[in-house]
Amino acid sequence: MPRCPVCDAPVVLDANPAAPFCGERCRLVDLGRWLDEAYAVPDRRRAEDDEDEAAGDPPGDDEPR
Repeated sequence: MPRCPVCDAPVVLDANPAAPFCGERCRLVDLGRWLDEAYAVPDRRRAEDDEDEAAGDPPGDDEPR
């Protein structure tokens, strides 16, 4: 049986409008975390820029001369 990603309670998926959450409360808690930016989808371009800066390369200078 799957578990709720917020509270880890067992989730019955049949006829559960809040699935994959156990209920409406956990669904709203998860939404609030996204809105508060507690979760974020990583930006690969930004990570690559950070690696370039750490290596000493100037930003945006990807072409060889």
